[in-house]
Amino acid sequence: MLDNTSQLLLRNIDFLSGKVLLVEPMADRLAAELKQQAPELELFCLTSNIAVATNWQQQCKSPCYLGDALPADLKVDKVVLFYPKSKDQLQSSLAQIKTVLHDKTEVYLVGDNKGGIKSLGNQAEKLGLKAFKHDNAKHCLWFELDGLLQSELKTADFHQFSIEKAGIQLNICSLPGVFNHGKLDLGTHLLLEHLGHIQQGKVLDFACGAGFIGAFLVKKHPEIKLTASDISTLAVSSTAATLKANKLPGEVIVADGIPSRSAAYDHIVSNPPFHTGLKTDYQISEQFFRDAFTELKPGGTLTLVANVHLPYVAQLTEIFGQVKELGRRDGFVVYYCKKSAK
Repeated sequence: MLDNTSQLLLRNIDFLSGKVLLVEPMADRLAAELKQQAPELELFCLTSNIAVATNWQQQCKSPCYLGDALPADLKVDKVVLFYPKSKDQLQSSLAQIKTVLHDKTEVYLVGDNKGGIKSLGNQAEKLGLKAFKHDNAKHCLWFELDGLLQSELKTADFHQFSIEKAGIQLNICSLPGVFNHGKLDLGTHLLLEHLGHIQQGKVLDFACGAGFIGAFLVKKHPEIKLTASDISTLAVSSTAATLKANKLPGEVIVADGIPSRSAAYDHIVSNPPFHTGLKTDYQISEQFFRDAFTELKPGGTLTLVANVHLPYVAQLTEIFGQVKELGRRDGFVVYYCKKSAK
C-alpha cells in the first residue's frame, strides 16, 4: 500500500530522470513501484528513520543512507523531499541536500496538506527560496523549489537548554525533527513525577527523543544501567548529546521497536509514539506493549505516559493482566504495569 504522498510522486513521475534522491520517504512500497514503473532511474534514499531504511533495502538494491551519511562525492539530477512532520526540520534537511546538487539539479517537495506543506511558499520566501506548485491531488501538494544551491542554508546544530525537575538539573540537547524539539513537553513533564519506583536495575528509555527521561533517571539514581532507543537517528544523536552534556553513562541505540535483550530489562519507561506519518496507528502501541512484556524480566515494570483519549487501558490489561493509573493532568495520563514474577 502506498501513502498518499507516494501516490502523488508517482503521478508526477515524468518530472524525474537520471539520478534521483528521495529524502525522508514513507515506509511503503514506493521504492518497488519506482523500480517497476521507471527502471531507468538511478535511485538513492536519505532517511533519519531506521524503519524506512530497512523497508527500502528490502525492496531494492539502490543505496539508502541513514542519518547524515551522504557520500561527499554524490551528485544527483533530481531530489524529492517529503515534507517533514516537524517544520523545524525543513531548513536542516534542505541544507543537508545542498551537497548533492549541481547547477542543473531540480528539487521537488511533496507533502500532505495536513502536515503543513500549504505554507511552503511563505517558508521558502523566508529562506530566500522560491516554491512553485505543480500539482494537487490525494490531499497532497507537489512543489518545485528554486534557489537552494545558491542559498546560505546550513544544517542545524543542537539546540541546548536547561530543565529542573524534582531537584534534578539537566542540560538538554535536541535537533530539529526530534519530538517536541527545544522544550519539555507536558506528557514527559507528568511522567517524570511518577518514576519513584525506578531506582536501580537495567532500564530502557524507549522512544527516547532528546533523552529527558533516561538522563533524569540516571542522574537521580546513578546505579541504573540505562539503554535508550529510538527509531530516529536525530533522536539518538540528541539523547547521546544530552547524556554527554550531563556526564551521564548510557547506551544509545537506533532501533525499530524495542532492542531485543532476551527479557533483560527491569524497567521500561516511555512517552511512546502513536502515529504512522500523520495518522493515529493503534497497531504501533499494541506491538510496543507486547514487545515490552516479552523483554521485561519477571517482576519488571512498564511505565508510560499517553493522551487520555487513547485506548491503552484495554490493550495493556489484555497483555499484562492489569494496569494502574499513576497520575493524570493536562490531557495526559501515566500508566503502570508489572509483569508477573512467575
